[in-house]
Amino acid sequence: MYNAKYIVPGLLVFLALVLMPFFFKGDKDFDVKLELPKDVKQCVMATEWMRTSHMQLLNEWRTEVIRDGERIFVNAEGKEYSKSLTNTCMRCHDNKEKFCDQCHNAVGVAPYCWDCHNTSPTGANQ
Repeated sequence: MYNAKYIVPGLLVFLALVLMPFFFKGDKDFDVKLELPKDVKQCVMATEWMRTSHMQLLNEWRTEVIRDGERIFVNAEGKEYSKSLTNTCMRCHDNKEKFCDQCHNAVGVAPYCWDCHNTSPTGANQ
């Protein structure tokens, strides 16, 4: 085998570098401290569902409001909400920096919601 004295150590170094993240991932869990609403305990959907799927809900709301004119969301419990990021979501989560941005910054996501929506509810749909 030609240049075995270079290839074998090179392969070992390569494997060590590739596998290093798996061995040194640490025991630190994803833990983001969010400022939760103080007086509201119920969201439009269950908390666990909202943690994993709020982006799909907001995309559905956007499409349904803009294209179909449907402005009322009825959750599984039959409670009605206005399909509004600013006036429904931000009514409870009124501090974008301490709620939305905490998670989005931790996972490196830059949603484009705020390109159009402002961060202070107007109260138009309240």
